[in-house]
Amino acid sequence: MFKFIGAAIGLLFLRSFSAAIVGFVIGSLIDNFTVIKGRIDSGGRPEDMFDYYRTQASRTHEDFATMLIALSAAVMKADGRPLKVELEYIKTFFAQQFGPQYTQQHLQILKRFLDAPQIPLDQICRDIALRTKEEVRIQLLHYLFGIAKADGHVADQEINVIKRIANLLEIPNTDFESVKNMFYRDVNSDYHVLGIEPNATEDEIKKAYRQMAIRYHPDKVIHMGEEYQKGAKEKFQKIQEAYEAIKKSRGIS
Repeated sequence: MFKFIGAAIGLLFLRSFSAAIVGFVIGSLIDNFTVIKGRIDSGGRPEDMFDYYRTQASRTHEDFATMLIALSAAVMKADGRPLKVELEYIKTFFAQQFGPQYTQQHLQILKRFLDAPQIPLDQICRDIALRTKEEVRIQLLHYLFGIAKADGHVADQEINVIKRIANLLEIPNTDFESVKNMFYRDVNSDYHVLGIEPNATEDEIKKAYRQMAIRYHPDKVIHMGEEYQKGAKEKFQKIQEAYEAIKKSRGIS
C-alpha cells in the first residue's frame, strides 16, 4: 500500500517521474517493514516459530525443556481453550523436573508458542525424533496425556493432536494405544494397555504382559529427571493393574 502512496506523492506533488520511482521504492521498504513487524507481533509464521524453537533449544540445558514446551502448547491449544489447570500441571512438572533451572523464562517461551497462529509440529517433532530414544518419546506421550487429563477429561481434539504428535515422533501405534488407555478408559482399556484385543488367549495375555513390563520398566528412563521417573513408575503400575484386572475377570491364575 505505501509503495503506491509514495509513487503518487512523487508524481503529484513533485511532478517528476524519477520522484515517483523514489517514492515507490521508499513505500516498498515501509510495506516490507510492516509485514515483518506484523509477523513478529503475531507470533510469526510456522517457519519463523521453528527458527525461534531452534534458537531456544540451542541454549545450554534448554533443548529438552524447549521440546516439552512446544509440545505442551500444541496440546493446550488443541481444544481452543488453554486452561489454568493445564498450566498448573506444566508448572508443577517443570519445577520437579528441572528444579532450580526452572525459571520464568520457560513460561515466557510457553506463552510465545501459545500466542503463535500455528505451531510447526512437523519440523519440531522431526527434530525431537532425531535427538531422542524411543523410550524417551513414549514418556513424552505420557506427559502430554497428563496435560490433557489435567481438567479430568481428555477431549477428542486433544487425542487427535497427541496422535498426530505420536505419528510424527515415530511412536508405534501399539504404544500410543497403550498410553492413551491409561488416561482415556473404556470397557476394553485393560486389554489395550497391554497392546492386545479382548479376544486374546490366556497365553497371549501373559506374553503381552511380560513384553510390556520389560518395555515400560522405569529403568528405561533412569537417566531422566525425578518427575519422569515418577511418570514411568505410574505407567509401569498401570500395566500391572491392567494385567491383574484381566486375570481376575477371566479367572486366570
